[in-house]
Amino acid sequence: MEKTNQGIEYMQEGKFEEAASCFNEVIEESPKDPVGYINFGNLLLHMNDAERAKLFFEKAITLDEKAGTAYYGLGNLYFEQDDFKQAQTYYQKAIDSGLEEADVYFMLGMALQQQEYNKLSLAYFQRAKELNPKDEAILFQYGLALAQTDQIKLAKETFETVLELDPKHSDAHYNLGVAYLFKDDVEKALTHLSTAVDIQPDHVLAAETKATVETLIEQSKQ
Repeated sequence: MEKTNQGIEYMQEGKFEEAASCFNEVIEESPKDPVGYINFGNLLLHMNDAERAKLFFEKAITLDEKAGTAYYGLGNLYFEQDDFKQAQTYYQKAIDSGLEEADVYFMLGMALQQQEYNKLSLAYFQRAKELNPKDEAILFQYGLALAQTDQIKLAKETFETVLELDPKHSDAHYNLGVAYLFKDDVEKALTHLSTAVDIQPDHVLAAETKATVETLIEQSKQ
């Protein structure tokens, strides 16, 4: 376990050769344990070597067909290749194998969202939020899924929670601005749209929506 943890630490630090050495030692010492293969697969995926990563994940599954993190690794591999259908399949297998972590539910939601299965994705984002209620990325995507399924009130509340965690989240400000437009609260909408542009001047959607709202306000005064 010490070598595995050291390898993960090296990988997080970007020391890929050192990480590979640790994981290789783990595999040599315990060739029937899928963990070493899974970590080596994750490392190869970080190094953009998807072809070899796939072999390591598959090897882990041959050793343990319930190796949920191996299925999760394959899901990430296909997600990075924009093969969202395959990613969805492997994320689901990871969950079916007993992997009960926020990340796998979040990524399954993302894979479904990319395929425009918005209602279906919402359930997985919600489960991810239940498992990790303070994760800003999960909350934001959950808010988007709520908005995409016309649950504007809940979406608004979720974006507000995101801003409590990160007041400078430009996309949350933008989407909250749009939510206020749906509620016909133009003043608050403009405040959030302006804030989004202040934080991120190249936020095209926020800038365009802000300009449209300002034009409508001017026209209403004439």
